[in-house]
Amino acid sequence: MMSSLAAILRDQQTDFIRDYGARMRGVHHRAIAHILACHTPQCGEIHSHCKDCQQDTVHYCSCGDRFCPACQHNANSDWLARQQQKLLPVNYYLVTFTVPRQLRPFIWHHQRWAYPALFDCAVATLQSFFTRDKKLQGNAGLTAVLHTHARNLDYHPHVHLIVPAGSLNKRRNLWREKNSKYLFKTDNLAEVFRAKFIQALTQAGYRLPYQCPKKWNADCECVGSGNSALTYLARYLYRGVISEDNILSYQHGRVTFRYKNSSTKQYQRITEPAVDFLWRVLQHVLPKGFRRTRDYGFLHGNARRTLLRIQLLLKVRLSPPPSRQQSKKCCPHWQGQLHIIWVKHRWEATTAKQSAHLKRTN
Repeated sequence: MMSSLAAILRDQQTDFIRDYGARMRGVHHRAIAHILACHTPQCGEIHSHCKDCQQDTVHYCSCGDRFCPACQHNANSDWLARQQQKLLPVNYYLVTFTVPRQLRPFIWHHQRWAYPALFDCAVATLQSFFTRDKKLQGNAGLTAVLHTHARNLDYHPHVHLIVPAGSLNKRRNLWREKNSKYLFKTDNLAEVFRAKFIQALTQAGYRLPYQCPKKWNADCECVGSGNSALTYLARYLYRGVISEDNILSYQHGRVTFRYKNSSTKQYQRITEPAVDFLWRVLQHVLPKGFRRTRDYGFLHGNARRTLLRIQLLLKVRLSPPPSRQQSKKCCPHWQGQLHIIWVKHRWEATTAKQSAHLKRTN
């Protein structure tokens, strides 16, 4: 029997904080509070009326937290639609930079510094390769996404970059591109990325962990038009790192969830105590205000004119993104359309709750 993350949290919150409270930060407590409040009176109420059966209905608002699996239903599709408007008729590559296992504890404890450093070093590495390449000789357009988890939700920070194999020479108004299935040698990418990250580490006053390997890993895979890679990355931008469909059971204080093995492409299961599962999920909450996805070069939001110039050079014709129609709530009793009477916002619900508490205490 499937269970929601909120239900497990509600049942195990005391034991979870007892076992993992020492590792938690403010963002973890905030995420827990939002997930527990989602679709409850704490997040506000929408009062509707059905003209067919003359009955009133109350719907509770979502919390809007980007880590809540019950929220942000349209956020992923909206991001994907925006990125699809930037696609070009060239080969795309999915480039991945990761760090050795020995560095993961350091990154976990220094997220505010380490996550931006991963972005900066990965982007600088690719930009340097684009500049030196004989066929490209220009600046790259990049879409970068930070993932902190492996398929089994272990802590595994790495950066994915979707890269169109082309560059624009602004002075000559010349577009250059690579038509082959090969972009750059992965060993060279990993070596340059390692050097840049160690340099950033040293400049920030940190040291490389003991016994950190000299050879790091990078991957560079041709993904055709790029749409499939964008769709894959869009899954984990919002709504947390696990879909509640993959939580298979919660019984006797233990959770069973599934994940797809990246090598075999087959689903595997893990069963563990609920508090350990909760930490496996919640450890991936990002620092407050940190942006998981970023655009660079001619794909940056401030480079719209440059992107438009490239699209004109390549004779790209884009259809406008589909407009999302607002979903209409139906009456649970008569299936007629509901009409909103009034809305109690979150702060109003909180104030009402506080007032009720004060009345009881007085």
